Amino acid sequence: MARLVSRVSSIGDEMIERLRIVPTPTAPANGKSAVVGDTGTASNHHSGMEDPRELADAIPLVERAFAFVDLCGFTGFIATHGEYAAIDALKAFRTLTREIATRRGVLVAKWLGDGAMLVGVDVGPAIAAAAELIARYDDQHLALRGGIAHGSVLLFEGDDYIGRPANLAARFCDSARPGELLAVGYPADALPAWMQVLGTRDLTLRGLGKIRHVQRLGLLPGVELPEMSSASPPES
Repeated sequence: MARLVSRVSSIGDEMIERLRIVPTPTAPANGKSAVVGDTGTASNHHSGMEDPRELADAIPLVERAFAFVDLCGFTGFIATHGEYAAIDALKAFRTLTREIATRRGVLVAKWLGDGAMLVGVDVGPAIAAAAELIARYDDQHLALRGGIAHGSVLLFEGDDYIGRPANLAARFCDSARPGELLAVGYPADALPAWMQVLGTRDLTLRGLGKIRHVQRLGLLPGVELPEMSSASPPES
């Protein structure tokens, strides 16, 4: 019995000692050394797979294009035609905006009362969506105006954007006249083939200062827009 107790005790001590040993990682089959973190596990350095501690204070910069559009004279429209007519006008605007954005591969990121914020990965489709939308409201009682900008911004909480391009597009929209789409710095070959720069002017924008040679973008002469089945701008 004494020998049995001694043998069990010896086996127990051996197992405890094994648990204390931290295993040394073996080299992968490709011959590259694995990187071992503080936790003793190999860490993967591919983007998006970092240790949570490495991303604790990081907010990613992303490239995005922004188009802001809004209905001109909406307050006066309500006063003249009443709230029900205003609701109908908003429904028509939003339906048309969704359809054009969908066809162009652009996201309607936010509704801003009588306006909208469109976001695209590439600037060309964002310009095309805003230009077509504004053109479809030409000669209507409620005209549209808009602003375009693109560049690097901070992606905040997964669904919001912070940075100069977003602010610039919003300020351009605020400064645009009815039927105008404002931007800056786009050469002719960066625009859709059916668009052109109509002219330029200098603007002083709140919070951004003076911007020179702001472009007015529009359709080439003779460009006709086909009928769209789902929505049309409100008639005057």
